[in-house]
Amino acid sequence: MVALQVAPLRQFLADFTRLVQEPHGQTEILAQGSALLEKLVSTDGWLPEDTAQPHAEHYQQYLLYADPLSRFSVVSFVWGPGQKTPVHDHRVWGLIGMLRGGETSQNYVRYSDGSLHPEGAAVTLQPGNVEKIAPDLLDIHQVSNLYDDRVSVSIHVYGGNIGAVSRAVYLPDGTEKAFISGYSNSYIPNIWDLSKENTHV
Repeated sequence: MVALQVAPLRQFLADFTRLVQEPHGQTEILAQGSALLEKLVSTDGWLPEDTAQPHAEHYQQYLLYADPLSRFSVVSFVWGPGQKTPVHDHRVWGLIGMLRGGETSQNYVRYSDGSLHPEGAAVTLQPGNVEKIAPDLLDIHQVSNLYDDRVSVSIHVYGGNIGAVSRAVYLPDGTEKAFISGYSNSYIPNIWDLSKENTHV
Protein backbone atom coordinates (compact mmCIF):
# COMPACT_ATOMS: atom_id res chain seq x y z
CA MET A 1 0.00 0.00 0.00
CA VAL A 2 2.59 2.57 -1.14
CA ALA A 3 -0.04 5.29 -1.52
CA LEU A 4 -0.79 5.18 2.22
CA GLN A 5 2.71 6.47 2.95
CA VAL A 6 1.87 9.94 1.64
CA ALA A 7 -1.17 10.34 3.90
CA PRO A 8 0.78 12.52 6.41
CA LEU A 9 1.73 14.91 3.62
CA ARG A 10 -1.85 15.13 2.38
CA GLN A 11 -3.04 15.85 5.91
CA PHE A 12 -0.39 18.53 6.36
CA LEU A 13 -1.44 20.23 3.12
CA ALA A 14 -5.10 20.17 4.16
CA ASP A 15 -4.29 21.60 7.58
CA PHE A 16 -1.97 24.28 6.19
CA THR A 17 -4.57 25.30 3.60
CA ARG A 18 -7.10 25.77 6.40
CA LEU A 19 -4.52 27.86 8.26
CA VAL A 20 -3.86 30.29 5.41
CA GLN A 21 -7.56 30.60 4.66
CA GLU A 22 -8.04 32.30 8.02
CA PRO A 23 -7.21 36.02 8.42
CA HIS A 24 -4.01 35.32 10.35
CA GLY A 25 -0.97 37.53 10.27
CA GLN A 26 2.56 36.30 9.72
CA THR A 27 3.22 35.72 13.44
CA GLU A 28 0.25 33.39 13.85
CA ILE A 29 0.92 31.54 10.60
CA LEU A 30 4.49 30.88 11.70
CA ALA A 31 3.39 29.79 15.16
CA GLN A 32 0.63 27.42 14.07
CA GLY A 33 2.46 26.38 10.91
CA SER A 34 5.58 25.38 12.80
CA ALA A 35 3.51 23.02 14.95
CA LEU A 36 2.00 21.46 11.82
CA LEU A 37 5.42 21.06 10.19
CA GLU A 38 6.93 19.65 13.37
CA LYS A 39 4.26 16.95 13.35
CA LEU A 40 4.96 16.17 9.68
CA VAL A 41 8.74 15.79 10.10
CA SER A 42 8.43 13.83 13.34
CA THR A 43 7.86 10.70 11.24
CA ASP A 44 9.47 9.47 8.04
CA GLY A 45 8.29 7.23 5.21
CA TRP A 46 5.89 9.65 3.50
CA LEU A 47 8.26 11.58 1.20
CA PRO A 48 8.09 10.37 -2.43
CA GLU A 49 11.43 8.75 -3.29
CA ASP A 50 11.97 10.82 -6.43
CA THR A 51 11.89 14.00 -4.33
CA ALA A 52 14.67 12.75 -2.05
CA GLN A 53 17.40 12.21 -4.65
CA PRO A 54 20.71 14.04 -4.17
CA HIS A 55 22.88 15.52 -6.90
CA ALA A 56 26.63 14.98 -6.87
CA GLU A 57 27.47 18.67 -7.33
CA HIS A 58 24.76 20.76 -5.66
CA TYR A 59 21.69 20.62 -3.46
CA GLN A 60 18.28 19.85 -4.94
CA GLN A 61 15.01 21.72 -4.36
CA TYR A 62 11.98 19.60 -5.24
CA LEU A 63 8.48 21.01 -5.37
CA LEU A 64 6.00 18.92 -3.39
CA TYR A 65 3.04 21.29 -3.57
CA ALA A 66 2.23 24.83 -4.70
CA ASP A 67 -0.98 26.42 -3.50
CA PRO A 68 -2.96 27.55 -6.60
CA LEU A 69 -3.32 31.04 -5.08
CA SER A 70 0.43 31.20 -4.28
CA ARG A 71 -0.29 31.51 -0.55
CA PHE A 72 2.32 28.85 0.24
CA SER A 73 4.51 26.17 -1.28
CA VAL A 74 6.15 23.05 0.13
CA VAL A 75 9.52 21.78 -1.07
CA SER A 76 12.05 19.15 -0.09
CA PHE A 77 15.69 20.21 0.06
CA VAL A 78 18.11 17.36 -0.50
CA TRP A 79 21.71 17.91 0.54
CA GLY A 80 24.52 15.71 -0.69
CA PRO A 81 27.47 15.21 1.70
CA GLY A 82 29.08 18.56 2.56
CA GLN A 83 26.87 20.64 0.27
CA LYS A 84 25.76 24.17 1.15
CA THR A 85 23.93 27.15 -0.27
CA PRO A 86 25.39 30.56 -1.01
CA VAL A 87 24.37 33.32 1.38
CA HIS A 88 20.84 34.16 0.28
CA ASP A 89 17.48 35.63 1.26
CA HIS A 90 13.83 34.55 0.81
CA ARG A 91 11.66 37.70 0.86
CA VAL A 92 8.72 35.69 2.14
CA TRP A 93 8.11 33.95 5.48
CA GLY A 94 9.31 30.39 5.77
CA LEU A 95 9.46 27.28 7.92
CA ILE A 96 12.26 24.72 7.77
CA GLY A 97 11.66 21.25 9.19
CA MET A 98 14.41 18.63 9.39
CA LEU A 99 13.37 15.19 8.15
CA ARG A 100 16.62 13.23 7.73
CA GLY A 101 20.23 13.89 8.67
CA GLY A 102 20.93 17.43 9.82
CA GLU A 103 21.80 20.93 8.67
CA THR A 104 23.26 24.13 10.01
CA SER A 105 21.92 27.60 9.31
CA GLN A 106 24.12 30.67 9.79
CA ASN A 107 22.22 33.96 9.91
CA TYR A 108 23.72 37.18 8.57
CA VAL A 109 23.09 40.87 9.26
CA ARG A 110 23.98 43.92 7.20
CA TYR A 111 26.28 46.51 8.76
CA SER A 112 25.94 50.24 8.16
CA ASP A 113 28.58 50.08 5.40
CA GLY A 114 26.43 47.55 3.53
CA SER A 115 28.62 44.53 4.25
CA LEU A 116 27.21 41.26 5.59
CA HIS A 117 28.47 39.51 8.71
CA PRO A 118 27.46 36.35 10.62
CA GLU A 119 24.93 37.00 13.37
CA GLY A 120 25.22 34.75 16.40
CA ALA A 121 26.04 31.06 16.42
CA ALA A 122 24.90 28.76 13.64
CA VAL A 123 21.60 26.99 14.30
CA THR A 124 21.73 23.20 14.05
CA LEU A 125 18.62 21.30 13.01
CA GLN A 126 18.15 17.61 13.75
CA PRO A 127 15.20 15.43 12.63
CA GLY A 128 11.97 16.83 14.06
CA ASN A 129 13.36 20.37 14.58
CA VAL A 130 11.70 23.40 12.93
CA GLU A 131 13.15 26.86 12.30
CA LYS A 132 11.25 30.04 11.33
CA ILE A 133 12.39 32.77 8.95
CA ALA A 134 10.72 36.06 8.00
CA PRO A 135 11.71 39.09 5.90
CA ASP A 136 11.30 41.48 8.85
CA LEU A 137 13.27 39.29 11.27
CA LEU A 138 16.08 37.01 10.09
CA ASP A 139 15.93 36.46 6.34
CA ILE A 140 19.55 36.25 5.14
CA HIS A 141 21.40 33.03 5.87
CA GLN A 142 23.60 30.24 4.56
CA VAL A 143 22.56 26.61 5.01
CA SER A 144 24.89 23.59 5.03
CA ASN A 145 24.54 19.85 5.33
CA LEU A 146 25.65 19.01 8.85
CA TYR A 147 27.35 15.88 7.56
CA ASP A 148 30.20 15.23 5.13
CA ASP A 149 29.37 11.54 4.75
CA ARG A 150 25.60 11.32 4.26
CA VAL A 151 22.57 12.85 2.59
CA SER A 152 20.28 15.17 4.58
CA VAL A 153 16.70 16.12 3.72
CA SER A 154 14.66 19.05 5.03
CA ILE A 155 11.09 20.12 4.29
CA HIS A 156 10.48 23.83 3.70
CA VAL A 157 7.23 25.78 3.63
CA TYR A 158 7.24 29.29 2.17
CA GLY A 159 4.70 32.09 1.99
CA GLY A 160 4.56 32.06 -1.80
CA ASN A 161 5.59 29.94 -4.77
CA ILE A 162 9.24 30.04 -3.74
CA GLY A 163 10.58 28.73 -7.05
CA ALA A 164 9.12 31.80 -8.78
CA VAL A 165 10.10 34.45 -6.21
CA SER A 166 12.81 36.93 -7.24
CA ARG A 167 15.42 36.77 -4.48
CA ALA A 168 19.12 37.46 -4.02
CA VAL A 169 22.40 35.78 -3.19
CA TYR A 170 25.05 37.91 -1.47
CA LEU A 171 28.80 38.47 -1.68
CA PRO A 172 30.69 39.27 1.56
CA ASP A 173 30.64 43.00 0.76
CA GLY A 174 26.82 42.86 0.66
CA THR A 175 26.52 43.02 -3.12
CA GLU A 176 23.30 41.36 -4.27
CA LYS A 177 22.83 39.12 -7.28
CA ALA A 178 19.21 38.47 -8.23
CA PHE A 179 18.05 34.91 -8.86
CA ILE A 180 14.89 32.84 -9.25
CA SER A 181 15.51 29.31 -8.01
CA GLY A 182 12.96 27.24 -9.91
CA TYR A 183 12.75 23.56 -8.96
CA SER A 184 14.83 20.45 -9.54
CA ASN A 185 11.93 18.18 -10.49
CA SER A 186 10.27 18.23 -13.91
CA TYR A 187 6.94 16.97 -12.54
CA ILE A 188 5.13 16.80 -9.21
CA PRO A 189 4.52 13.33 -7.73
CA ASN A 190 0.86 12.28 -7.69
CA ILE A 191 -0.01 12.19 -3.99
CA TRP A 192 -3.74 12.59 -4.55
CA ASP A 193 -4.69 9.20 -6.03
CA LEU A 194 -6.77 7.49 -3.35
CA SER A 195 -8.05 4.70 -5.60
CA LYS A 196 -5.71 2.05 -4.20
CA GLU A 197 -6.23 2.94 -0.55
CA ASN A 198 -8.53 1.07 1.80
CA THR A 199 -10.51 3.96 3.26
CA HIS A 200 -12.07 1.67 5.88
CA VAL A 201 -8.74 1.00 7.62
